[in-house]
This record gives sequence, structure tokens and C-alpha cells, in this order.
Amino acid sequence: MNQNILSKFPKFNFSVLPTPFQKLEKISLILNRSIYCKRDDLTGFALGGNKTRKLDFLIGDAKRSGADIITAVGSIQSNFCRIAAAAGKVAGIDVMLLLGGKPSTKPTGNLLLDHIFGATLKFIDSSEWGVWEHESEMFSEKLEKEGKKVYRLPVGGSTPIGALGYVHAFLEIMEQSQSNGINIDTIMHATSSAGTQAGLIVGKAITGWKGKIIGMAVAKNKPVLLNEIYKLASDTASMLGIKVDINDVIVDDAYRGAAYAARTKECEEAIKLFAHTEGILLDNVYTGKAAAGLIDYAKREIFQRNENICFIHTGGTVELFE
Repeated sequence: MNQNILSKFPKFNFSVLPTPFQKLEKISLILNRSIYCKRDDLTGFALGGNKTRKLDFLIGDAKRSGADIITAVGSIQSNFCRIAAAAGKVAGIDVMLLLGGKPSTKPTGNLLLDHIFGATLKFIDSSEWGVWEHESEMFSEKLEKEGKKVYRLPVGGSTPIGALGYVHAFLEIMEQSQSNGINIDTIMHATSSAGTQAGLIVGKAITGWKGKIIGMAVAKNKPVLLNEIYKLASDTASMLGIKVDINDVIVDDAYRGAAYAARTKECEEAIKLFAHTEGILLDNVYTGKAAAGLIDYAKREIFQRNENICFIHTGGTVELFE
């Protein structure tokens, strides 16, 4: 289904696709709604997650460009940096991770995996995304002056090339749901660096699907995200010779808590519900907050009773082991 539109872009097949698309039977009964889950926590590479789909295209583009080193930037427990470290190593490209935070003598979670995957690490003593990006740009320029061919990845790998991973994911969701006689009305997921939602919106434009894509913010506020997602979706669509509608960009920031990675009671309750009823693990940073919104939408009847809702599990469960 419309897969040929992506065929001109070089791609690594790190992701094991398609990922499962399943009905959450017990949660559907509890919430009195038809809830389905796209299991992108099971993308099958370096413990999986949505960033694997982005890196399929990003590493393909890095190889095409002749890069001999990749720089990737993120928090000290970045899911994206963990998978970038593994992807670069498998593709035969050196990886330098620039991580916001201080080094640990006993690394855990994603930081431990960064070491295992053999990335070179540089730490940035700041919690500000803008500072991370600036340091990444400066360091990449330094490497280029030393004669390196650098392929720089921003936070979350959220570039038009990276967003193609979720154009592909959207087409996959439509194919899986429709082949099972299910018409999805709403897609809901955690949104942060804009790439996942931008790709989904472009997929919607390609197919003409009439449903809603709702991004549940976990860090930035709604006005900032609306602008970032629309710009990235527009740039991605332009590569494909199509346009997107600004009205398709929907963000809710009511469930993000006090700050990025700040725990909320609703998030903790959502994690327990998914674990106890479906055996599915969510995390405190991304999917738990998005699921808290999903549950609240059902309880407040924002979702109609006859709606079919697809919740995208974007991974991140390594966070539980920090």
C-alpha cells in the first residue's frame, strides 16, 4: 500500500517488520472502547523502540553520503542514542554520542548499553536541549576540520529523512488494520522531538485517511510542538512531492507533568494497568504518560463508544532499569 513512494530512499533493515498490531482485550473491556496497540517496542534491534524505524533511513542516508563518523545527541538515558550506537556499529560507521548529563562510574539503563555497543561518549553538563544541539554542532564542525566526513543526528533523529520511518509505520498500521477488517479512527502516541508524529501525518496525507493523530506531549509545550511538528511534516512531505494540512497536527500537553522525565501519578497508574492486564511494559518518560492520556480520554468519553483507537507503543522500557 503506497510503499513505493519510499523506495528511492536508501534504507538499512535494522527493524524487524511488521511489528505486531494487537487488540488490548482487557483494557478495551475496562475502558469500554476498542483499543489496539501497535507494538513498536518490538522493532527487534538493540532492544527496540520507535527510533529504530528512523535509523533504518538515517543510516541508509549516512552510508549514501560516505560518512565515516556519526554524531548523535540526547539525554544521558537517550533511547535514540542507544539505538544509534548499535546501528552505526553494525553498519561499520564510528559513532560519537554527545549526552546531556554527567558520567557515571556505574552506568545503568541506556548508558550501560551505549558502552556495550562501543560508542565513544562525550558528556555535556546541561539539561537544556538547545545547549546539547549547539555542542553537537560545534563538535561536528571540529571533526570536519580534522578531515572527518560527519553525519550529524539531532535529538531523536528528527529530520525529514528520519521521519520517513513513521511514514512507513503509518502505512503498515493501515495495512494491518484494514486486512483484519478494522477501521482505525484515532491514533495516539507519545510525542517529543516531532519525528514520529510528523511521519504519521505525512502517511495520512499519502493515503487520504480521515482519522485523527493525537500526539501526547511529554516534554515541550503544545504551541512549540505544533510549530515543530508542522514544519518537519511539511519538509518531509516536500521530499515526497505532497503537502500536509496544518489542521492534522494535534497535540495535547495536559499529561506531561512538571518536566521531561518527571513522574506523574497518572503515568504510574497507566504503567500498572498495562502490566497487570496485558503484560505490556510502559516507561515513565514516554509511553506511560501517553497511556495516561489514553485512559483519561476514554473515561471522560472524549473517545466515542464506537471508535477504534490505535495506541502506538514507541518503546523506551529500558528506562525501567535505570
